[in-house]
Amino acid sequence: MMTIDKFNFAGKKAIVRVDFNVPLNEEGKITDDTRIRGALPTLKKVLADGGALIIMSHMGKPKGKVNAKYSLSQIVDAVAAALGTPVQFAPDCAKAQEAAAALKPGEVLLLENLRFYPEEEGKPVGIEKEDPAYEDAKKAMKASQKEFAKTLASYADCYVMDAFGTAHRKHASTAVIADYFDADHKMLGYLMEKEVQAVDNVLKDIKRPFTAIMGGSKVSTKIGIIENLMDKVDNLILCGGMAFTFAKAQGGKIGNSLVEDDKLDLALDIMAKAKAKGVNLVLGCDCVAADAFANDAHTQVCDDKNIPDGWMGLDAGPKTREEFKAAIKGAKTILWNGPAGVFEMDNFAGGSKVIAEAIAEATKEGAFSLIGGGDSVACINKFGMADQVSYISTGGGALLEAIEGKILPGIAAIRGDK
Repeated sequence: MMTIDKFNFAGKKAIVRVDFNVPLNEEGKITDDTRIRGALPTLKKVLADGGALIIMSHMGKPKGKVNAKYSLSQIVDAVAAALGTPVQFAPDCAKAQEAAAALKPGEVLLLENLRFYPEEEGKPVGIEKEDPAYEDAKKAMKASQKEFAKTLASYADCYVMDAFGTAHRKHASTAVIADYFDADHKMLGYLMEKEVQAVDNVLKDIKRPFTAIMGGSKVSTKIGIIENLMDKVDNLILCGGMAFTFAKAQGGKIGNSLVEDDKLDLALDIMAKAKAKGVNLVLGCDCVAADAFANDAHTQVCDDKNIPDGWMGLDAGPKTREEFKAAIKGAKTILWNGPAGVFEMDNFAGGSKVIAEAIAEATKEGAFSLIGGGDSVACINKFGMADQVSYISTGGGALLEAIEGKILPGIAAIRGDK
């Protein structure tokens, strides 16, 4: 497989898929430029070699229609400032042949939002799945998706995939386009290489003990990951809203706490599997409960299986936090996805903060720590501890699917895996 370090971009045009789906405020200004900064090493390598650079990305979910709210024209100045060089803009990503052809070494062209075309995602628009004509529409869309990818490929001599956040999607710009370049002219960017390495560290090159922390509101969205991790981890912390499904499954009273009533058997099944495999499953024993979903609500610490009616658990309690610390202390591999409470509200951020501090401490003692998924990243940034962990993943869904053991189309397309 070609790597970006081995490739010389001198005199070549490179089309690079990045993830510039950055958050914008009402004025169209970027509120967090992490994703732009993450792509800079790859983009600068192309320019430093003496190549011409074509950047493509999506933004938001315009559903195959042009929508000014999601126009990448809003970020041209920010990208130019980050790169330290002027950036040209192509207002139609599928009609940029002339602009691409005129590009000279050292010049940069940013294409308009790929998702303004339904071909990018490859899903038929304006027809429901239940419609008898849907299958034919889907076939037709797949054919036009190939043409769309071929058009994008025609702009450049080589293709670089550096958008880990969309690597789990078989879209025109993340996977299909790779078919139009030979093995020596397609490669992963630096960000993708780091992401793939980080996932390999927690799944293949495991240093023990291995502690995984899965938080968030629903056990149903994490079941594939929990099952894949069950054969790999020594300690598994399940926290956040999903913990109350486990508490109720064990006959607990959980008041108005979040629960998935149709997943109670699944929760018991997970507990049984952990026991059978010798995994230390940490579910906690107490919580900080509130009488309303608000930062200024009245609070009390409760046994998590005896929450009064009208109250809801919004954070891990003091005893549970000690259990978290004990399971993280001394770990050599740590994976964290999902907070332990409603961390956005300062009064319910304590459990998540204890996890972050324990991970930072273990990392200082030599652990490899991988933080991934939007909320966990927001969490670690809120506590100002991003520089105290080994790696923060830029991909939410992509990271989770990789940890589930799934092959990501955006990586398979470069590696030639089927």
